[in-house]
Amino acid sequence: MLISGRYRLQDPIGRGAMGEVWRGVDETLGRAVAVKLLLPHDSDPTATSRFRLEAQTAGRLNHPYVVGVYDFGEYDGRLFLVMELVEGDSLARRLSTGGPLPADQVARIATQAASGLAAAHQQGIVHRDIKPANLLLDADDTLKIGDFGIARFVDDPSGALTTTGQIVGTSLYLAPERALGQPAGPACDVYALGCVLYQLLTGRPPFQAATAVAILHQHLDTAPVPPRQLGVPLPPAFENYLLGLLAKQPEDRPSAQRVAEWFGGGAWQGRPEPLPAPASAPMVSAVTASPAVSALTASPAPVFPAESGPPTTYALPSTTGRAASRPRAARRPQRPAAVRGAVGRRPRVAGIVAGAVVFLAAMLAGMLWFAPGQ
Repeated sequence: MLISGRYRLQDPIGRGAMGEVWRGVDETLGRAVAVKLLLPHDSDPTATSRFRLEAQTAGRLNHPYVVGVYDFGEYDGRLFLVMELVEGDSLARRLSTGGPLPADQVARIATQAASGLAAAHQQGIVHRDIKPANLLLDADDTLKIGDFGIARFVDDPSGALTTTGQIVGTSLYLAPERALGQPAGPACDVYALGCVLYQLLTGRPPFQAATAVAILHQHLDTAPVPPRQLGVPLPPAFENYLLGLLAKQPEDRPSAQRVAEWFGGGAWQGRPEPLPAPASAPMVSAVTASPAVSALTASPAPVFPAESGPPTTYALPSTTGRAASRPRAARRPQRPAAVRGAVGRRPRVAGIVAGAVVFLAAMLAGMLWFAPGQ
C-alpha cells in the first residue's frame, strides 16, 4: 500500500490501543521508515486530537535519544505519522527474553533515557508514559524514546484502568502525584524512569498488585524494597540514587538533566573524587611535629568518596608522645639535691672566713703598736 504517494507499507511491526505501526520505505528519499496509522476510534473523540499531539510534540524534538518524526498527514480518512525506524527490540521485549540487566548496562540506559527526557522537558513536553515498551534499543543498543502523547492505562496489559479519561499513564510506572489526580510534570517522568531502572535491575517493577488501584496505593504509601535486599549486585551509590528517583514527593527527585549527568559521569560506581588543591600548604614545625604529623603532611592530599558514598574517618595524631619526642641531647643534666645545697652555701662560708682573718690581723697590729717599750 502506498500512502501519500511516497510511503510504501511493507509489513506490520506493532499494534497498540490507538494505532498500528508498519515498516515502510520513503520512496522519495529512499530510506526505511516506520509509519503509524491511527485506528478508528468512534467511541473516543479525543483519539484524533491526541494523535495530532504526538506528532506535534515529537516533531519539536531533535535528539539522538528520541525517535525522530519525519511527516504527518491524512490518507483515506486515517491519520498517519512517519517516524524514524528503530531496528531493534524494546526494553520490554529485552526483559522478557533475557531477564534483568547488569548495572553497567542499566547505567548507560539511564544516561540516554534521562538525556532524552531532559531535552523534552526543556521544550515543555512531559512524556507521561515512560515504560519499557516505549523505550527502544536500536541495532547498536542506542536507546530511543518513542510514543509521545498517546499513552493510556488501557495499554497496560498487567492491570490497567479501563475507564476512559481518568488518568493517562501506566499504573506500574505512575508517579504518586499522578495517582492523586495532579497534573503531570517533569518529575513524573523521572519517577517513571526510576521504576523502569528498578525493573531492569531486578526483573520486576517496584510495586505489584492484582489491580491497578492497588498498585496506585502502593505508589502512594509503600517504600520500594532496596534492590540489594533482592540479591542484586549493585553498588551502594547506584541503589541510593535509584531510591531517590522513587521519592514520594516530586520536589525530592532530581531533574532529568541531573540524572543524565550523574549516571553519565560514573558516580553510580561510587568512585572517589579528589578535593581541589589548597592555595598554600600549612606550616608545620619540624622540631615539634610528631612522626604521625610528618607522615600526614608528607603524603599527597587525601581523596574522599563521591557524595553518595560513605564518609571516611581519619584518626588524628596523638599529642601524648610530644614530650618523649624531644632530643635527649637537648636536655640539661640535673644535680642531686645535696650537691645543689652545697654549691649554694660555698660563697657564704668564704665570706665569713675572710672577715675573721681581717679582724685578727687588725687586733694583732693594734697590740704591737701600743705595746710598752715600743
